[in-house]
Amino acid sequence: MVKLRLKRCGRKQRVIYRIVAIDVRSRREGRDLRKVGFYDPIKNQTYLNVPVILYFLEKGAQPTRTVCDILRKAELFQERTSIRGNCN
Repeated sequence: MVKLRLKRCGRKQRVIYRIVAIDVRSRREGRDLRKVGFYDPIKNQTYLNVPVILYFLEKGAQPTRTVCDILRKAELFQERTSIRGNCN
């Protein structure tokens, strides 16, 4: 099963997260299938590769709760009702 989750990058006290599609059995810093965006909590910036995210969600990828909140803030689920069920 594939999940959309955060992968920690950056240095100490200056964390940046990559949003990646990754196998469930992999650890947090493990090998990802595809990078689909990033999130900087310090500057509150987000970059999302929307077509790739929609592709993974349509194929059944489950976003984690934090990634789901990031996608909601980006209003990704406003247009698509078919993938809204992936994000509980």
